[in-house]
Amino acid sequence: MITSTSNQQMKNLSLLMKKARERKSQGLFVVEGPKMCLEAPFSWVDAIYISESFYKDVKEFKRLEDYIAAAQREQATVRYEVVSDSVFKTVSDTQTPQGILAVVKMPRYELFELLKGDKTLLLVLESIQDPGNLGTMIRTGEGAGITGIIMNQTTVDLFNPKTIRSTMGSIYRIPFFIAEDLKETVEEVKREGVSLYAAHLKGTMSYDEPDYTKACGFLIGNEGNGLSTEIADLASEYIRIPMEGKVESLNAAIAASLLTYECNRQRRCHLADMV
Repeated sequence: MITSTSNQQMKNLSLLMKKARERKSQGLFVVEGPKMCLEAPFSWVDAIYISESFYKDVKEFKRLEDYIAAAQREQATVRYEVVSDSVFKTVSDTQTPQGILAVVKMPRYELFELLKGDKTLLLVLESIQDPGNLGTMIRTGEGAGITGIIMNQTTVDLFNPKTIRSTMGSIYRIPFFIAEDLKETVEEVKREGVSLYAAHLKGTMSYDEPDYTKACGFLIGNEGNGLSTEIADLASEYIRIPMEGKVESLNAAIAASLLTYECNRQRRCHLADMV
């Protein structure tokens, strides 16, 4: 059992929790809680740490044992270490630790993996700053059927613990591409036949007017400043979400949810009409 915060593994855990540079250099990130840990693909898991209380909880520990057994059936090796409750609390990023966390390998995707022909549905993010917003976009995006997320390098760290927590496991299933040059990447996507729509206050077309039944994507900008002119002008169309009262705009994650679910609705109706 690990009983000291000076243990090298615990020191490294703290670094991975707090520093994006360290996560990037090691190619690792941290997830917490039974759901996030026990949904992780076996091949992604580098190590699992459980608190002494979790180890003594028969029901919870059985879930971990079942996960490890399932990994073994897939010829994967998953190891765990027990950590004293006091030390576990110091490395956890949450106020009330659930007693289990995992160090996970960062997945890597190529741009072409996000493109699925006519089924392509992308979120293209420019300089999103709030970790919760980014995580929520990934989670609701999965629900709406997106095929991937493209973001620029000034978007908040995808592997920030708060972002990861907000994805509720969708980080394991939604491919992403972090563009070195967002303009160049967007232009490449357009060359592949993807129609792009910019959520923009200057939009004259309501968000539910365009036809989203073919390959498409939505450009979502920074929470405070919106899309830059350079990126917004790459869109096929500026679209707007109608506002009542004195509201000028919606939270970026909520706007992304409305847009992707409108696409989902149109595609379901289109399929129904074809039957």
